Amino acid sequence: MDRRTFLLQSTLATAGLATTTGLSAFAISPNNKKTMEDIKIDEIENHFPQPESSRFRPKTKIGMGGVALGNGFHVNPDAECIQAVEEAWNSGVRYFDTSPWYGLGTSERRMGISLKDKTREEFTLSSKVGRILSPQEDFKMERSLWYGKLNFSYRYDYSAAGVRKSVEDSLQRLGVSSLDIIFIHDLSPDNGDMKQDWLKYFDIAAKGAMPELTKMREEGLIKAWGLGVNTIEPILKTIEVADPDIFLSACQYNLIKHDELFNKVFPKAAKRDISFVIGSPLCAGFLSGKDRYLYSPDFPSGVKAKLAALQKAAAKHKVDLRTAALQFCAAPEIVSGVIPGSHTIQQATENAASFGVKIPNEFWDDLKKQQLILENVAIPKV
Repeated sequence: MDRRTFLLQSTLATAGLATTTGLSAFAISPNNKKTMEDIKIDEIENHFPQPESSRFRPKTKIGMGGVALGNGFHVNPDAECIQAVEEAWNSGVRYFDTSPWYGLGTSERRMGISLKDKTREEFTLSSKVGRILSPQEDFKMERSLWYGKLNFSYRYDYSAAGVRKSVEDSLQRLGVSSLDIIFIHDLSPDNGDMKQDWLKYFDIAAKGAMPELTKMREEGLIKAWGLGVNTIEPILKTIEVADPDIFLSACQYNLIKHDELFNKVFPKAAKRDISFVIGSPLCAGFLSGKDRYLYSPDFPSGVKAKLAALQKAAAKHKVDLRTAALQFCAAPEIVSGVIPGSHTIQQATENAASFGVKIPNEFWDDLKKQQLILENVAIPKV
């Protein structure tokens, strides 16, 4: 019995889960009557194809984020996380994103174990730089997103040497021979460690990390680089001072909020053929029923009312809101990846299946009529 079969059979036996369990009654459109098993990988890829580009793009728009693999929000067992990656692979996912920051090495180690038997050329793998990890038994953090035992501390390093070391360390934790995309991580005013000093760190990165990553791209050690941030200011500054290929933008493009990235950033990036990976497409679970907004228990003014309006429209058109949220993020041609997180087989299966569902245009028209999404925003093609 090969590893994939063993994992799937043991997971179904121990967890009692069929891959369709728990999927919303509206997740498969009643207009085409398809079950999850009917949705094939090529259908998903045809629904959200990667446009031709002069710069590197992930193999598939559908991806998997690694926050949950780092025990984001709560502790997730090793076996459960590994099985989730396996199920994502079986569902057609060929883009995987992680970071040293996610669980201070935990996500990279779990991702590496999950992918170690896959042919390296068959998938896209991205990780991040900016923090160097150091062994420290029982490292404690206040107000941490990461749960469970942490055995590493961290320091910031956006220098050229720091980038090289971070990439080498990630390769060791992941157990792979190469990384495709490197994102300079959390170089942003919302980083609680930096706040307004982020510009000082940015200046270091502009002189160190950015030219070094361009050099690594030219050497063939990586295929693309950019920033992984939660605000638009660092993205705009990087476009001005460097030659990035791709950005991971979290929290800035989703059904709740998307106007700034769409109107202010996408047009400038498009002129340079720069693409975007969309992180937190479900607002870290807010759009799928979690009692939190992004990475905080606090809810900004108006977001709950907008969620209620979106839920009402989804019920009216018999559309699964989580599915609509994922497809909305994948619709623009400038988007090259959408990376919802998952740590269970059920989540991985449902995320992948959502990209193969046909959502009626009447739903999107209704959202535009109610001004819940921008009038000129891209929507999925039926």
